[in-house]
Amino acid sequence: MVKGTHQAKQDERNKSVKIFVNGEFLPREEAKISVFDSGYLVGDGVWEAFRVHKGCLIFIDQHLDRLWQSAKVVGIAIPFSKEELMDQIRQTLAINEMKDHIHVRVMLTRGIKATPSQDPRLTISGPNLVIIAEHKQAADESKNQGISLFTSTIRRGSPDYLDPRLNCHSKLHEVQALIQAIEAGADEALMLDIHGFVSTCNATNFFMVKNGEVWTSTGQYCMNGITRGNIIRVCEKHGITCHQKNFSLFDVYGADEAFVTGTFGGLTPVIKIDGKPIGKQEAGPLTKQLRKGYESLIEKEIQS
Repeated sequence: MVKGTHQAKQDERNKSVKIFVNGEFLPREEAKISVFDSGYLVGDGVWEAFRVHKGCLIFIDQHLDRLWQSAKVVGIAIPFSKEELMDQIRQTLAINEMKDHIHVRVMLTRGIKATPSQDPRLTISGPNLVIIAEHKQAADESKNQGISLFTSTIRRGSPDYLDPRLNCHSKLHEVQALIQAIEAGADEALMLDIHGFVSTCNATNFFMVKNGEVWTSTGQYCMNGITRGNIIRVCEKHGITCHQKNFSLFDVYGADEAFVTGTFGGLTPVIKIDGKPIGKQEAGPLTKQLRKGYESLIEKEIQS
């Protein structure tokens, strides 16, 4: 089993889920997009992923805002409204009889090309929309025992060539970083920014705790994580100092606690970085407090 923040419990129901592809619901093995799709050819597309608990699409407004912003940045004209997309998502959940512990991924590409090319003018169709909903719960191993990180030599991009806040299909640099971490015997990769400060991880955002205070990056070179933003909100609500600042591996190696955040795993403790133990090799007290605060935010979403 793959260990990391996306480690999930096995669920046989996922073998028979129906996938939404441009208005059709197709069995998993029949859900296909043309090899001339812009996303396949050149990674020209944007995506969003969110959780569903007790029938509630968690933090959906934030996710849709981010999707629309990403599409605008790369010049994809979305031919439907947020309300229409919400209807399609709910149809996908309904046809699969899904209500709880669900992970949904929405993918939007520029469309089909007349020939393999990066030129958007050669797109001959409207955008392709795919919605994949799966029964997916985070495995207890990573959540309770924590994960290890390895600092990759692959840097997070600069906003002037590939803004890290953009949720696009071009993820090769993150894949390269993760491969380095796996080859080093770690679960996931820690990534630095172009100045050598700690930025983020290959698929999650990084936080550390020192002397009762929470540290995370400035946000200039890290993913625009919705869970990251919500953890900062939890800190503010509970009077916990949260610094958004530049810091280096020198600071990280001396952390009392560390954790990463993401839509799927929520808060996952980090127990080792570059072979160096962090804290007491388990979720620390502040990590546990913030996890409870985040879970309370989710419960508030469900009740609203």
